[in-house]
Amino acid sequence: MIALAKTGFRAIVPDHRGYGLSDPPPQPDKASFADILTDLLNLLDALQIAKVFLVAKDFGAWPAYLFAVLHPERVLGVVTIGSPYMPKRSTFLKYLPEGVYISRWRAEADFRHLDAKTIVRNIYILSSRSEIPKAAENQEIMDLVDSSTPLPPWFTEEDLATYGALYEKSGFQTALQVPYRSLGEDFNTTDPIVKVPVLLIRGGKDYSCKFPGMVDYINSGMKEFIPDLEIEFLLEGTHFVQEQLPDEVNKLILTFLAKNV
Repeated sequence: MIALAKTGFRAIVPDHRGYGLSDPPPQPDKASFADILTDLLNLLDALQIAKVFLVAKDFGAWPAYLFAVLHPERVLGVVTIGSPYMPKRSTFLKYLPEGVYISRWRAEADFRHLDAKTIVRNIYILSSRSEIPKAAENQEIMDLVDSSTPLPPWFTEEDLATYGALYEKSGFQTALQVPYRSLGEDFNTTDPIVKVPVLLIRGGKDYSCKFPGMVDYINSGMKEFIPDLEIEFLLEGTHFVQEQLPDEVNKLILTFLAKNV
């Protein structure tokens, strides 16, 4: 946000329902990706903003792509970090190895016996590795992290305390519902083509690069659905590349925005 604001952009970062300081949805077990699309459209209308660039990370990428498909007149361009565009989210499921955290976290077992700060700590440690976080049949994902394992050097104890306090307030019910329990939510759009410019930024050491077929799809499959597509791999980047390498990510984003404003 700071990097964008310094160059004259207005940066708006809403908390999704049930995340951070945002109130949970009235029925958390029925929350969906559609809520994000509705909230984004209403936010732009409320602020009287005609067109925007969308910048999204991880599970936020899919609603960003989809918003550009459904409302191209409101979008100047899209920057996504990590997640490729697959028009049918159910397609994504076929790339997941057995035991991977995305499938396991559709149940709450990993989150019942640990406090919020420990959960956030473990997620950041797992996400800083290049190995896929996947557990054996009788193992939980959180068991993959030893309590003595240090935080990644780019994620401080202050960061952990802040994130842990936010999740202590919100809990994980909505975070498990969206995205993990909503992965099969398909919108069945008649025209799935993203017609605005898109920049995809990925860490070269992101564990999802090891999902079977994922890199091939990114390099050769996405262009079918996004004609104006740029892909940038930061070779040393891991899953949270925007926190690990903020200067490099900011430079890529600002260059893309300058070309398409």
